[in-house]
Amino acid sequence: MGCSHGKCCGSYPESSDAASGEFRDVGPFGVQRKHILTERLIESVPVPSHDFRLDYSVLTQRGYYPNSPDKENQDSYCIRTRLQGNPNIHFFGVFDGHGSFGTECSNFVKDRLVEKLDNDPTLVDDPTKAYNSAFQATNQELHESLIDDSMSGTTAITVLVVGDKLFVANVGDSRAVIAAKVGNQVLAENLSSDQTPFRRDEYERVKLCGARVLSVDQVEGLKDPNIQTWGDEETYGNDPPRLWVQDEMYPGTAFTRSIGDHTAERIGVVADPEVSVVSIKPDHLFFVVASDGVFEFLSSQTVVNMVASYSDPRDACAAIAGESYRLWLEHENRTDDITIIIVHIKDFSYAGGNAGDEKSRLVASISIDTDGSHHTVSVARNAAIVVPSPPQALQLEGD
Repeated sequence: MGCSHGKCCGSYPESSDAASGEFRDVGPFGVQRKHILTERLIESVPVPSHDFRLDYSVLTQRGYYPNSPDKENQDSYCIRTRLQGNPNIHFFGVFDGHGSFGTECSNFVKDRLVEKLDNDPTLVDDPTKAYNSAFQATNQELHESLIDDSMSGTTAITVLVVGDKLFVANVGDSRAVIAAKVGNQVLAENLSSDQTPFRRDEYERVKLCGARVLSVDQVEGLKDPNIQTWGDEETYGNDPPRLWVQDEMYPGTAFTRSIGDHTAERIGVVADPEVSVVSIKPDHLFFVVASDGVFEFLSSQTVVNMVASYSDPRDACAAIAGESYRLWLEHENRTDDITIIIVHIKDFSYAGGNAGDEKSRLVASISIDTDGSHHTVSVARNAAIVVPSPPQALQLEGD
């Protein structure tokens, strides 16, 4: 999803209203400086328990849809600092809506999910448990709301910073990536794993739930439906395997987990997040949270390379959005919506905290600053392959 003007990423982006906290980028004469392309300030929040800070910026842009000029940006994001009044707990999330009511679904979830976490008394002691509870409760509330989520929903990729740890919860095919300096290189380490039928474990899980897994060409009789292997996403991404109700032509989701999608729940599309936990180290430079509009044609390593090329995260956001937009139009006559959060990890060192006393410091900080079934997986953190181009034949629920 590049600029709605269809030429560059230079127009002002549509911003989510969920960002909180403020850091003023002040020039030599005390003038606040907003970025010329993103029209945003760099924001910053400290993590006093370990004496480092997070500098971050975000960009979200509606896609270019020549056949649907009135289509809204279905992406949304949420940045909430100091959860529960704790200066060491911060939340970053991107939500990629889909279906006729995708915008409503993503906005509902970005508001409700963080509120569930903010009000969960187990958050400090067991962030993974709090995450699972928040995802399940938000999914149920969406089902019970006035939003028709029978064939609409949203993916969710979220990062919860708790002291010197990152808790990453994911449903769907958006992605979180962290950059690590190794020698003279800056390497991408995936913090999440895309949940699609390309993953054999996810394929087998939804099959047990009764899903029919076929590509569009297989559904339309152009390829043998009995062949149940599709290679890798890089090679076969232009016609990925999708989930269908037996003997029906819906819903056609290319992901295996989401929030909402009430119909697809019958065939195994669940809101259970996969949660990974990573300890921040001095060689970690920044992390990125972004929708699949970014990763459709850019690998995790390419995105990290681009971020590392800019000292200002706003420049990096604009460059990545522009390059994503360009690649979309090389392959398609449209683009996807694009949302990207870049968070720089500043001044982190092991000397900044005592891991053995982590819980007491996190709990104590709440009193100091009062103003303001589990699915835990270890994700192999290697540079990701380039994610495929979208299917060209049908516009399905997951698009």
